[in-house]
Amino acid sequence: MNTLEALNTRRSVRAYKPDAVPAEALDKILEAGTYAPTGMGRQSPIIVAITDKEVRDRLSALNAKIMGADTDPFYGAPVVLVVLARKDIPTHVYDGSLVMGNLMNAAHELGLASCWIHRAKEEFELPEGHELLATLGLDADDYEGIGHCILGYADGDEPAPKPRKEDYVYRIA
Repeated sequence: MNTLEALNTRRSVRAYKPDAVPAEALDKILEAGTYAPTGMGRQSPIIVAITDKEVRDRLSALNAKIMGADTDPFYGAPVVLVVLARKDIPTHVYDGSLVMGNLMNAAHELGLASCWIHRAKEEFELPEGHELLATLGLDADDYEGIGHCILGYADGDEPAPKPRKEDYVYRIA
């Protein structure tokens, strides 16, 4: 699959098998995330890779609570990659968003499904989020949650693409 094909065929998946993601594939996806463009090359984002089921489930419950639901907002995905970025860098939200894109596109290239799940900002403003980052030696006050990239094998067919809207692109020639 070439880059343009990957970009045109990746879809957000919302049903996952419990099967583990091979470590080699996960390492490649994480590496792709580290090569996302960042403002002035400052590399403000960090990626927290969660494969521990207990931690994943605690984070899922916290995310669901913020959302006001009692379902799994991670749709059963066995891997959650949390992207955060340094608040003191003016481009941190954009930088983290580009990391999210790289993670999802790399996953697709490797035959894995993914989806961007929101509410990372709110999670890491709470004491539970602070505690999780503290276990990694990070000060949560320095970071803003950008998003969760959930990964795994799709449980069923990937969704069909929605038609592109007609007024997506405007040209000035």
